[in-house]
Amino acid sequence: MINYIIIIVFGLVVGSFLNVCIYRLPKDLSIVRPSSQCPACGKPIKFYDNIPVLSYIFLGGKCRNCRSPVSIRYPLVEVLNALLYALVLSRYGTDSLWVLLVYLLFVSSLLVIFFIDLDYQIIPDSITLPGIPIAILLGSTLLPDPFARSDYLGLTSSLIGFFAGGGSFYLIAVAGRAILKKDAMGGGDIKLMAMTGGLLGWKAVILTTFMGSLLGTVIGVSLIAIKGKEWGARIPFGPYLALGALISLCWGEELLRWYLHGR
Repeated sequence: MINYIIIIVFGLVVGSFLNVCIYRLPKDLSIVRPSSQCPACGKPIKFYDNIPVLSYIFLGGKCRNCRSPVSIRYPLVEVLNALLYALVLSRYGTDSLWVLLVYLLFVSSLLVIFFIDLDYQIIPDSITLPGIPIAILLGSTLLPDPFARSDYLGLTSSLIGFFAGGGSFYLIAVAGRAILKKDAMGGGDIKLMAMTGGLLGWKAVILTTFMGSLLGTVIGVSLIAIKGKEWGARIPFGPYLALGALISLCWGEELLRWYLHGR
């Protein structure tokens, strides 16, 4: 139990930093300096007003200085990150501390990608470009296969995953451009899938693509029906790929077993 308390507190603290990344990365701002500021009045936020979740509650969701409302997304991101950390701990806490830390970093990256792509329809290269070689290095030397955790992923599966993820989405982008005369796949999606494939292997590429497409279709059609969006309206794919990658990481082995054996 104490492990979950520690990991949840750690997840909340990291989640506070993720809010900085979500806000600043699309604007090409430093995520280190200056310190956190109120988006409305620009005044620095004191450390005691920057306590994850609690500060939001105590201040009534408003800035202490200008009393401008603070988006509910800030505590939401903190709580989501903490819950994801608890989930990863439940799945990989017995493997090794290094494996756990790598996957915690990965799910936090997915969370940042989810919200940035949702808002700006971009996936920052600052996450995926360094993430790709790191994913291949760690996937080939350290990490288990999420679809058969008794085995290491290994160099071959990591490289196949990298080429399958990045290559297949690149081909989709090229074909879509040729047929539809417009971008059918963003470059950020291609790099995200290359990173995911290198870290989780080629099986994860298949499941992530399937789950991302399924979720994107269901939610996209729902938005058309509920909000009256037009068919062909641009909907970011990154959030659904991020959800698909999370499913592959946490439940890939069970889903593969169910698919192959029905149990």
